[in-house]
Amino acid sequence: MPASFRTLAASAVAVAALCALPAAAALYKWTDANGRVVYSDQPPTAANVRTETLGSTPPPSNPNAARELAQKEVEIRKRATDRTESAAKVEKDRVAKEQRTEECTRVAGQMKQLSWGQVVIYRANEKGEQIPMDEAARQKERVRLETWQKDNCA
Repeated sequence: MPASFRTLAASAVAVAALCALPAAAALYKWTDANGRVVYSDQPPTAANVRTETLGSTPPPSNPNAARELAQKEVEIRKRATDRTESAAKVEKDRVAKEQRTEECTRVAGQMKQLSWGQVVIYRANEKGEQIPMDEAARQKERVRLETWQKDNCA
């Protein structure tokens, strides 16, 4: 085997070992009896070999990691639910405001019609028959609509 191939292979092993450092417990480097550089996550079995430790042991795992992850997931879901509820409330308020504006416009039109004396306005009685409104009924309806308008329209 040519020396350049050995060097290339050793370099590839070293790069792979260095990339795996965060995942490995410890990485050992030594030269074997044939003069080859060896990288391993296990220490050499021979006692007279000079060993170099390239990585240290990883920090102890977090015993609360699962609980913290679950808590973060709950918080994320709660924020998503809050955003959804907030958006639904905004939409509901918008629809209610549009309906209120439409109702106020309708009441203003009805009050205007009631003020026209020459126009005959008909209402249905309890039998469903159409009867014309007299001036007293018009005045009573105008007062009712004005009260509603004051209470409900800005």
